Amino acid sequence: MNKEEKGTMPFLNHLEEMRWRIIKSLVGIVIGAGITFIFIDPIFKILLNPAMALENPPQLQVLTVYGMFMIRWGIAIVGGIILGLPVITYQMWKFITPGLLKNEKKYAAPVIIFSFIAFIIGILFAYFVIIPFSLRFFTSIGYVDVQNNFSINYYFSYILWILLAAGLVFELPILVLILSQIGLLTPSFMRHYRKHSIFVILVLSAFITPPDPISLMIMALPLTFLYEISIWISKFASK
Repeated sequence: MNKEEKGTMPFLNHLEEMRWRIIKSLVGIVIGAGITFIFIDPIFKILLNPAMALENPPQLQVLTVYGMFMIRWGIAIVGGIILGLPVITYQMWKFITPGLLKNEKKYAAPVIIFSFIAFIIGILFAYFVIIPFSLRFFTSIGYVDVQNNFSINYYFSYILWILLAAGLVFELPILVLILSQIGLLTPSFMRHYRKHSIFVILVLSAFITPPDPISLMIMALPLTFLYEISIWISKFASK
């Protein structure tokens, strides 16, 4: 298919291409999940460390017959999303590439690399800052005669959700770059709605973090900083 044909691709052909891009992204996630499952035991131990490092570590219990099975596959799926992120970003970029100029297409490699780096930074921020603080906070407000016995399924759901959500919100600069490249976002628009964005960031942070104001602010501050960085990225991409 030549360039002119791509530029006039029918709507159904766009849907067909999107379907294949989604399938290839899912294949990348499945392969990443398989790799994660090979190393599931050391990963399992790493995810337990925040709880075990507490001054009074809680007792984690398996409360269902299939509890450990579901935990292992949950970790594998999240690991698959993380390892498959370069594939997902590449497929997204290839989908919008026909609408870009030749000099814009050269940004594919930097976008893929920095999207993965940003995701990893978000995960590390959640693992070393948000999760330890929130665990210390919630285990410290117990009662002397009540033991902290947590369901291991709920513990891992809590940990994986925060890791994945933090990684995704740290993708904000990459999302802004893509939207600015295709003309859906401008730096003037982002500056105009800066005050509104603070409200959205607070709501998003409250959704991601545990229900306490300190964790909310810990998450909101880097997101606000990322928003300011994204304005400059939008300005660069708009040129």
